[in-house]
Amino acid sequence: MAGALTVDIRDLASLTAGERAQWSAWVAADPDLASPYFRVEFAEIAAGISPGCALAVFKRDGEVVGYFPHQKRGASILPIAAPMNDYHGIIGPVELRPSLVETADLLGAPRFSVNGWVGREPDRVPNESFRTAICSQGGYEAWYAARRKAFGKYFKDKERARRSMATEFGEVEILIGQRDPALLEELIALKREQYRRTRRHDIFACGWTRDLLHALMAHEGGDFGASLAVLRVGGQVAALEYSLHAGQRYHFWFPAYVPTLARCSPGILLSMETIRLGSEQGFRDFDYGFGGEAYKRYFCDTVQPVVEATILRPGLSAALGQAGASLLSLAGAERGRRIGQSVRRRWNAIEACEVTPSGRLRGAAQAAGAALSKVASRGKIS
Repeated sequence: MAGALTVDIRDLASLTAGERAQWSAWVAADPDLASPYFRVEFAEIAAGISPGCALAVFKRDGEVVGYFPHQKRGASILPIAAPMNDYHGIIGPVELRPSLVETADLLGAPRFSVNGWVGREPDRVPNESFRTAICSQGGYEAWYAARRKAFGKYFKDKERARRSMATEFGEVEILIGQRDPALLEELIALKREQYRRTRRHDIFACGWTRDLLHALMAHEGGDFGASLAVLRVGGQVAALEYSLHAGQRYHFWFPAYVPTLARCSPGILLSMETIRLGSEQGFRDFDYGFGGEAYKRYFCDTVQPVVEATILRPGLSAALGQAGASLLSLAGAERGRRIGQSVRRRWNAIEACEVTPSGRLRGAAQAAGAALSKVASRGKIS
């Protein structure tokens, strides 16, 4: 019978060489932890940049059974570097590491929030993350032939878009593995404009998130790192994507494209070519992350369950959550559920980015205004 769980809260910098080796061994032994976000390198780099970071070390009978790097924002505990962290969970042996609820209980925060928890949680309704798996036999060509057969019209349209773009604007050039800080700044500018256009919270306004992308891209050593893929047409940037990679896993992270070229699908074309070029370099899993954007079904043939959850302790936080749910019910049950989910996700991003109460308050006001506008636009609130 498993012993009682305890937790020590430490600084990431206190990890010993033996503990780093144990962490890495547990990651290597568990396919569910293959994402770059579970690497000790990601946690250590993030801990030097994201405010409020710490490491939870879980033990049973005095033996370490799991590590959970995290950060505090006000009264909340979030995964380390959130919202710049697509996957999270306990790094440890499956049979011994704590569950989501045990983790929240031991950490003791009034609010514990995750959006991509990896681990067996039978009492939770899972969402899905999506991946493209390239088999060693046949490689990219065999994969693409199968996807083109399944979705012929879609891929023919993209091939036609590439030819049209080249005819209209000039030669199409695609490169991956780029580590140019100026290109990264160009991508960040495109993303910030997208956030303004779509009324989403600007996750780069707080500063540390931008620094994290630069630091990850500057990391050298081993098989962990970050880089940019770029599509140029006629010598000008048309699309960019920032990705994180470790081992054979390539995680698509921040895509951006020039809006005036949207009809040519430069972002989709860049993803297609990134898979082709990346597979030539030995990558086999191309991870599109959590979220059900429609285009993913054309590319992805593998799914992984992840849990999105917020665990509140009884009291004021829970009461506020219920009050918000009551307000959103004015939109109707199903629409209210969708808007509530959207508001929670927006708040999670705001809370994670903003390290001051005033910053979180401004972000929350903007998110609430956007949500209420959606409700009012359907005539549900006069």
